Amino acid sequence: QVHLVESGGGLVQAAGSLRLSCAASGSIFGINAMGWYRQAPGKPRELVATINSGGSTNYVDSVKGRFTISRDNVKNTMYLQMNSLKSEDTGVYYCRWYGLATEYWGQGTQVTVSS
Repeated sequence: QVHLVESGGGLVQAAGSLRLSCAASGSIFGINAMGWYRQAPGKPRELVATINSGGSTNYVDSVKGRFTISRDNVKNTMYLQMNSLKSEDTGVYYCRWYGLATEYWGQGTQVTVSS
């Protein structure tokens, strides 16, 4: 069982920055990829960025060049550095750690960008 705890959300002005963290505890055996997702009010949850065990990353087009996903294997922690934030980045951000036969989700952290 893996327990994920997110932190780093908050209220920020447009063009500002935030760094989200997702710390894992428990056995991460079988986990080979991680991702950040977000859900804006009234909208479905969407994928923001992923990183796999080899360090390869992918981003949704709307955050390319502004967000950076990374991982610290020693600390069992994943990060999302968010720069040049826009009002449309507002939402609850969730982390997900997953493998072929399992997945775990964090509880979510609110990010609010004021224009």
